Amino acid sequence: MLTTLYFFAIGPLRRHYEWANHVERQQVVMFLLAIALMFMSLQGPLHELSDYYSFSAHMLQHLIVTLIVPPLFISGLPSWLVDWLLQLPLIGPVMRLLTHPFVAFGLFNIVFSLWHVPAFYQAALGRPAIHSLEHILFIGTAMLTWWPIFSTATVRPRLSEPWQMLYLFAQSLIPTVLGAMITFADFALYPFYAAAPRILGLSPIDDQQIAGLLMWMGGTFIVLAVLTARFFTWMERDSDESLAASRA
Repeated sequence: MLTTLYFFAIGPLRRHYEWANHVERQQVVMFLLAIALMFMSLQGPLHELSDYYSFSAHMLQHLIVTLIVPPLFISGLPSWLVDWLLQLPLIGPVMRLLTHPFVAFGLFNIVFSLWHVPAFYQAALGRPAIHSLEHILFIGTAMLTWWPIFSTATVRPRLSEPWQMLYLFAQSLIPTVLGAMITFADFALYPFYAAAPRILGLSPIDDQQIAGLLMWMGGTFIVLAVLTARFFTWMERDSDESLAASRA
């Protein structure tokens, strides 16, 4: 459905309203990659493992749909399309509010933290409707929280690089704390996985420790890798501006 709407927007709608002469191929590739990764994460072997057998597989699934898919998805949206959406009478004001850095940061981290409370996490396991709600909230709020970093819009642009680095550093704290808590827990936090068949040959505690490390090390690595890239982008542009000023 999303893919159909995307190609309709960048094809017939773009030509009808003369929004742009062409669409960047790189953006189309990133959008399709985001859709493919989301589909592979929520369907197939990883989905089966995460839903019925393995906490670490579930954590890998969550990392993909919250830290990898959203940046690709947002980067794949042409600026003229996003600007049009953000100026629609009903959608625009709501989206401009939700993509404000403080709002987006708070929403994602509250949702992400609460769903890892054992009572809530356990409630989602084995209950497709609640589990689907969990994934919708994860993906939706992750899209919002990555907006200040990867936005292509001029109506709600990304933050400047120094603010992006501060934002990303703050964003790395939650997976660090939660991941460490899960890694060092000496008992099974989620009875569902403790009772699941051990098809991967891992004990419940070993599986839980791998899940914690994936959130702690994997999640933090992804966020800090983006922070590092933004730092070098900032330094390179600052150097270019200084060189241009010295030649003027």
